[in-house]
Amino acid sequence: MLDVGRGRRPSGGLDHRAMSSSTNSTVATELSVSENSREIEPLPFVNDKHGGVIIEMKTPMDPGVFSAYLKAALAKWREQGIRGVWIKLPITLSNLIPTVVEEGFWYHHAEETYLMLAYWLPNTTHTLPVNATHRVGVGAFIMNDKREVLVVQEKSGVLRGLGVWKFPTGVVEPGEDINVGAIREVKEETGIDAEFVEVLAFRQSHKAFFDKSDLFFVCLLRPLSYDITKQDSEIEACQWMPVEEFAAQPFVQKHELVKYILEVGLAKVDKKYAGFSPISIKSAFTDKLSLFYMNRRDLDKASG
Repeated sequence: MLDVGRGRRPSGGLDHRAMSSSTNSTVATELSVSENSREIEPLPFVNDKHGGVIIEMKTPMDPGVFSAYLKAALAKWREQGIRGVWIKLPITLSNLIPTVVEEGFWYHHAEETYLMLAYWLPNTTHTLPVNATHRVGVGAFIMNDKREVLVVQEKSGVLRGLGVWKFPTGVVEPGEDINVGAIREVKEETGIDAEFVEVLAFRQSHKAFFDKSDLFFVCLLRPLSYDITKQDSEIEACQWMPVEEFAAQPFVQKHELVKYILEVGLAKVDKKYAGFSPISIKSAFTDKLSLFYMNRRDLDKASG
């Protein structure tokens, strides 16, 4: 039996007979691996925090050798009480996907450069977490001292060519905070530098992008510059528009989300509404900082 539980690296190299030709049968490869197990370099894996293991393949391996070694590893981990097994395959090793699927692994998620597959060893219903379920979007309500709002017309999407003016919107990038994403989207689409003030509200919807749910955060920004430079690739036009003119658009009158964005934005500008401000906090489980959004105005009142 291969000592994969400890992840020990033997002194020998790979079985060159098994690696020399991909035409060898799986049975023959399994026998070769079994007879020369001490000469086989183990699959690269680490233990996760939930009683499972993560295999991250980085170098090529003959599918037959990989199959035999994976079978041995799964048998060993089952004896050890390991529950979840993950395999991360880079796109360059996509030839190993059929082998992994034949062992009972299923697709968990994929990114541009890799596919993650999962397997549950116990004979019970698995408790592995599902893939990410939500996309996070931001919309910016930004008004100048003339009570003009920053608006754009998009070159693509459902509003393309309809002459509809809307608030700048976009999707938060991986690892990006909501407040940073809102500032970035405004800068990219309009060239306007802005300061984040508050999250005014958010909307949750489902079955949006590839059947994922969607969280859309409405953010209040304060302009730091006023000269517009539109993003040619995505934006048809952009301008500072009197808020009354914006509100008079038939699209705004029919679209409840835009109507509420306008209402809460104006209420905040007129000092009648309190949104959520970011507070930097630490966790008991990590030294990394995160942001906690809260109604600071009313908290200060309650604390006073």
